[in-house]
Amino acid sequence: MSDPAAFESRLEKRSDFRKQPVGRSRQGDFIKCVEQKTDALGKQPMSRGFTKDKTLSSIFNIEMVKEKTAEEIKQIWQQYFAAKDTVYAVIPEEKFDLIWNRAQSCPTFLCALPRREGYEFFVGQWTGTELHFTALINIQTRGEAAASQLILYHYPELKEEKGIVLMTAEMDSTFLNVAEAQCIANQVQLFYATDRKETYGLVETFNLRPNEFKYMSVIAELEQSGIGAELKCARNQDKT
Repeated sequence: MSDPAAFESRLEKRSDFRKQPVGRSRQGDFIKCVEQKTDALGKQPMSRGFTKDKTLSSIFNIEMVKEKTAEEIKQIWQQYFAAKDTVYAVIPEEKFDLIWNRAQSCPTFLCALPRREGYEFFVGQWTGTELHFTALINIQTRGEAAASQLILYHYPELKEEKGIVLMTAEMDSTFLNVAEAQCIANQVQLFYATDRKETYGLVETFNLRPNEFKYMSVIAELEQSGIGAELKCARNQDKT
């Protein structure tokens, strides 16, 4: 930034914001804080245990599956990951195209994860076909040093020929388990692949009209969808 004084004042505002509890911050400040930090999400060094440049060919032989049908490839993908502790999916071409087109104009979003006491917010940021997530509190406290805690990798290499996009993930298991990562991944489908105008409208509001965004509306949408209900149920049982 060319104006050092402006930069100083922005830094002061950031540190002031970090001192405020999430629920009490003014909505505009909340979004501004998220915006300032999410750009760095996909650019920082990988967190512990994450693979740099995780390509499809590093997972399996693309040439070998070219002769197979979409259904056969789906089965191979599912069998390969079934024994692994991770999140994976086979996304139909039309659904991925919808998600991808929307991600171009709305690359950032907030999702909610049921915790023992209420919910924890996670911020997602698209970087190419990778979708990086980190906890909102991580962004607020660590700023641009906030590392990704979950990355969803989407592989469109077979989309034109086979009509499918393969997806898998890596997570920092000190923060998330597979069920929690799956809950976050399901919310990508919920908010980006929906036909329901009001649901995708939350993504648009977050990106295009941030001052109007209410993060409690994410929880309302999540509860209505039933995603995360099992997690919430398990948390409640833990309490007793």
